[in-house]
Amino acid sequence: MAKSFLLSITSLLALAANTSAQSTYQVTISPNTTYQTIEDFGASDCWTADFVGKYFSEAEKEKSARWLFSREFDINGNPEGIGLSMWRINLGAGSAEQSNGSGIDDVTRRGYCYLDAKGTYDWTKSSGQQYFMQQAKKYGVDHYLLFSNSAPVQFTKNGKAFANAGEQGCNLSDNHYGDFATFLTTTTKHFIDEGYNITLISPVNEPQYDWTNGQEGSPWTNECISRLVRELDASIAKQGIGSKILLPEACQWKALYMDATEKRANNQIEAFFNPANTNTYIGDLKSVQRAVAGHSYWTFGTNDDLQNIRNAVADKAAKYDLDVYQTEWSMLDKEPSTSAGFPASYDAASYMDIALYMGKLIHCDLTYGNMAAWSYWTTFAQEKWGQKNRFYLLRLNTKGDTGNESYGDIANGGTVTDNANLWVLGNYSRFIRPGYRRIGHTTNQSESLNKLMGSAYISPDGKRIVVVYVNMGAATGVKLNVDGHATAKEINLYRTSETENLKHIAETYTLGQRILIPKKSVSTFVIDFDKAETGIEGIHAGKADDVNNNNNNNVYTLDGQLVRTEAQSIEGLNSGVYIWNGNKILIKR
Repeated sequence: MAKSFLLSITSLLALAANTSAQSTYQVTISPNTTYQTIEDFGASDCWTADFVGKYFSEAEKEKSARWLFSREFDINGNPEGIGLSMWRINLGAGSAEQSNGSGIDDVTRRGYCYLDAKGTYDWTKSSGQQYFMQQAKKYGVDHYLLFSNSAPVQFTKNGKAFANAGEQGCNLSDNHYGDFATFLTTTTKHFIDEGYNITLISPVNEPQYDWTNGQEGSPWTNECISRLVRELDASIAKQGIGSKILLPEACQWKALYMDATEKRANNQIEAFFNPANTNTYIGDLKSVQRAVAGHSYWTFGTNDDLQNIRNAVADKAAKYDLDVYQTEWSMLDKEPSTSAGFPASYDAASYMDIALYMGKLIHCDLTYGNMAAWSYWTTFAQEKWGQKNRFYLLRLNTKGDTGNESYGDIANGGTVTDNANLWVLGNYSRFIRPGYRRIGHTTNQSESLNKLMGSAYISPDGKRIVVVYVNMGAATGVKLNVDGHATAKEINLYRTSETENLKHIAETYTLGQRILIPKKSVSTFVIDFDKAETGIEGIHAGKADDVNNNNNNNVYTLDGQLVRTEAQSIEGLNSGVYIWNGNKILIKR
């Protein structure tokens, strides 16, 4: 009996040791293995930010801005906010001024236009929207993007901010391409003069769709887009501004690299950046950003799509030396498959299930899609029709709401509450700053998108490494090792889970120590070093290597593009990371 008991104990100990070994990931972080440079993490103000800024109390507005933009910590070391580095600002087309005559039933999807039919600009409009712009600037947001869903109604074919059924081209009148471009650049220059670093102008949005009702929008063919971009490039030069044009905000990734995927505007990378396509090529225009923008809708339901579609867009973009920006996502479409680790239905999913899957999507966009920027869609929204937190970072609760759903009029004010979506995004946005570079992250186990997923990023000075883990599976452990570093000055851990909102886990950690990653959680490790003993080479980016060692006063971007000649100074540069006189410099505005 005693012998049998001892054998049982021995077997249990062996099983426990084996289980422990299996549930620990031996991680190697390689600063000299480099991928894309991160430009931004952001969100859009469309459309309800204007209502919150106008009708909610100062306390609710200030709280919301702090959650979105702050990079400060509370007395317990917890982040006060998620530190967005990009704020995407919608330029309305004038449907709000048309009121019920706009044809857009939902008042929260109408937009005010700064320009009226007489050609007069009124910069007092959209005051609630401008409140959040001001707050973003106060908190030091790095970059701003102005985007348009429709040209001003006075320039459209039908006088509306959406198209008539059967429109084959776009809803912009033939004789108003130049006028629309001037509106975009005049508005951009105004806000630049107001102190906003408007880095990007996005003139079209999801051109594949008909946009015949429901909200401001216009279809566009690739030929129409190219014509507008040429006008916009000329107008940018005339205004003397440095903002770039971002294209084409494709409704889904396949439209960027495949033919006949959507009704119109397909294979857009080839259309715009292959010189052989003479009717649509705009890749040689000075103001066009060397990037393609698309949306992660419709392509996140299975693990195969999360990998294969993103690999395909990354490969096609690399063919033309383009960055990829994910500029819009919320949990549109049917629920992801159970084979991808999601519950059987949205009804069965918790708020954390939805946020966790978003974390998984961000991981796949960054690692398989090699994407340089990632933005959420509607920052503020009410919760309706059992949708939980599928469509917001911050929930709007109107006066008199009962239960879990909000159907009241937000023009009457209310309260704003945070949720796991906000903080999961913060696991990335708060710590991976503009200019950070994704670096090598490997483990002793093959990656499963239903278990632990990890990615690593290095700061421009090489002194900080950020590692983010999304754990869809059971609790597991990681042992972090960094090539070239036996020790770290400090390691801090921040976690989002069912019970934690980007909480600082106040413990002492060391490299090589087994650290627990709980189930259904997103964890961010911030690893600081006394000096960049290694890894500074890791942030050299492609063509930039050719200029890093040149002892001259030219200013280059990290991808080697000449920004300023030695006859010019660095004054007035936009925020970002540059190479100057053989050194990397960080400009903050």
